[in-house]
Amino acid sequence: MVEPLPVVVSPPSMTGGRRVRVDGQILGLAHTIADIVALLRSAGMDEADSYLVETCMFIHWKGGGPEVWSRPVNVSKA
Repeated sequence: MVEPLPVVVSPPSMTGGRRVRVDGQILGLAHTIADIVALLRSAGMDEADSYLVETCMFIHWKGGGPEVWSRPVNVSKA
């Protein structure tokens, strides 16, 4: 059995979206799970679907899981 390549989803950027990398190579910027699916399929992972993206162990989510798409608002006390 062939080991899947490591997929890393970066924390949400300040302007929105999360960078997606496979084996260290940037695939693109995703704003939804569907975007990640499309990026993975374009990289040859034809079996990618939303369930796989949300639940598989070879996707490493940084800065929050698949439900996090924006950075928390930093509210400072005056």
